[in-house]
Amino acid sequence: MTATYHPSHTESTLLTEDDLYLFNEGSHFYLYEKLGAHGLNQNGVEGTYFAVWAPNAASVSVKGDFNDWSRDRHPLTLRGASGIWEGFVPDVRNGSVYKYHVVSQHNGYEVEKADPFASAYELPPKTASVVWNDAYQWQDAEWMATRQQRHALDAPIAIYELHLGSWMHVPEADNRSFSYRELAPKLTNYVQQMDFTHVEFLPITEHPFYGSWGYQTSGYFAPTSRFGTPQDFMYLVDYLHQHHIGVILDWVPSHFPVDQHALAHFDGTSLYEHADPRQGFHPDWGSFIFNYGRYEVQSFLISSAFFWLDKCHIDGLRVDAVASMLYRDYSREDGAWIPNEYGGRENLEAIAFLRRFNEAVYTHFPDVQTIAEESTAYPMVSRPIDQGGLGFGMKWDMGWMHDTLSYFSQDPLYRKYHQGALTFRLIYAFHENFVLPLSHDEVVHLKGSLLTKMPGDDWQKFANLRSLYGYMYAQAGKKLLFMGGEFGQWGEWNHNASLDWHLLQYPMHQGLQRWVADLNQFYRTASAMHELDCDPAGFEWIDCQDAEHSVLTLLRRGKTATDIVLAVCNFTPIPRYNYRVGVPFHGFWQEVLNSDAVTYGGSGVGNWGGKTTDAIPCNDRPFSLDLTLPPLAVAFFTPTAGAGAV
Repeated sequence: MTATYHPSHTESTLLTEDDLYLFNEGSHFYLYEKLGAHGLNQNGVEGTYFAVWAPNAASVSVKGDFNDWSRDRHPLTLRGASGIWEGFVPDVRNGSVYKYHVVSQHNGYEVEKADPFASAYELPPKTASVVWNDAYQWQDAEWMATRQQRHALDAPIAIYELHLGSWMHVPEADNRSFSYRELAPKLTNYVQQMDFTHVEFLPITEHPFYGSWGYQTSGYFAPTSRFGTPQDFMYLVDYLHQHHIGVILDWVPSHFPVDQHALAHFDGTSLYEHADPRQGFHPDWGSFIFNYGRYEVQSFLISSAFFWLDKCHIDGLRVDAVASMLYRDYSREDGAWIPNEYGGRENLEAIAFLRRFNEAVYTHFPDVQTIAEESTAYPMVSRPIDQGGLGFGMKWDMGWMHDTLSYFSQDPLYRKYHQGALTFRLIYAFHENFVLPLSHDEVVHLKGSLLTKMPGDDWQKFANLRSLYGYMYAQAGKKLLFMGGEFGQWGEWNHNASLDWHLLQYPMHQGLQRWVADLNQFYRTASAMHELDCDPAGFEWIDCQDAEHSVLTLLRRGKTATDIVLAVCNFTPIPRYNYRVGVPFHGFWQEVLNSDAVTYGGSGVGNWGGKTTDAIPCNDRPFSLDLTLPPLAVAFFTPTAGAGAV
């Protein structure tokens, strides 16, 4: 791989020949330092330097509130064969609004375009770019110095996924969304209360259509202006870091919207996208697909990733819709796609791009994580590139999500016929470094909330949902839960409304919320629950064959032999008494968590704090516990000090 270039902060922001060479080669990953609009003192004159890539333009000019939106007063100059147009405009300061007027070489096409590299935009539905100095004084040095250990595969990672605009509204201010700065203390306090380790924001990259939730990105270098300035967003990240909470950002290099003011047909040609719609247009989302084989597009996208990691101190990028990038026939009918040069369906250019993206990120930011949302069985997504993998740090386990929700939606009477949906995962559970997601996608588009997916009356719905979460935390893998699921939102997620926080006045919702917080606390503090999340040595079935009773028993292990947790799951509403479970150690096993406890809204069936083993072999283990299994519940046990094998 060609060495990448990182401009020093003492260097002029004007493009050098090295910049141009590396950009056209696809190796310039700090383009946000060079392209776009940058304040500059040129020969003692304050102003703004503009630079934009439009290789098929006949002319490009800057128009804005500083020149009465004239297309003629500030033309830019083409820089050699680079395709970049540049120019200095005196007296243009921070806050000035502008667009590029592009005249194409083809058919006289003219268009006004927002700046692809702008660090700020007008408040939608307006579409112009804003000259903005995004300097910020960070206060999170302690977090940045220690975050590598917080992102290691043996660290506890429990992610609270949220849509920033609909998490909570301000009732005394016409129910508007909180701003970045207003959200900082409220979100931080709540995440701390719930004991999550990270938050994950649905895309906050600028987007013209609010209903896209940010997944139709137009500004790849700017947080949406709907909630404040770039510095306001940095303040939110900074505040979370100062309180030991990591920040993951959804990032969308898979497609972009067709809006005329944005990237589409930027210079009158298919510049960022493929010209052939069989490669360049996404039928599901009505959006354009990046041309990953074009070097300048590689520089653009990887520079976007670097911007969020560098300038905004983001701790991880969850890469959206990776499956749609990997396959040329993704969601296409026969004849509506073009095979690769070998006749196959794999998108070789996209695969090469993803590997280069991960290599670049981990080379320059070794203490972050890249996470793939990938829904197929494509191999080695989260394995090193030198071993043939794509190089991601982690991958969402979409199969686990589908199978588990399918199981829990069954009436408990029939679950015995579907136990394989829960046990199948262990065939592949350690092929990747998995995150177990219960995300926003599961609670929209008439799918119902997690609570309403559960069968039975209201009490049983809550009991089932508590047991779902208990089973999720018992499984190997990092955890992710979308907002509202932690307290049992009844309605589907609505991006135009706040979560139904008023539900927390009711005991069952309070109990569910308390259960999730206690699960997070246990997951974080019990090393057996997280140290070997991505190692087969960390998981062991005791008995996964008792489908007749819909009971599963398993062990989670840490790095030391005595670091162990027993999880017992009863997925029927029938309490089971004198249920014998084999264990490896003799002594007293404390019942540390029980989802049927009264404090969580349960019936209070349990084991009175724990049980002592009997010298009765069971499940191929030398000792066993005579347990009471609470109904529709998951219970966790740990051996007390002094327990051990004999």
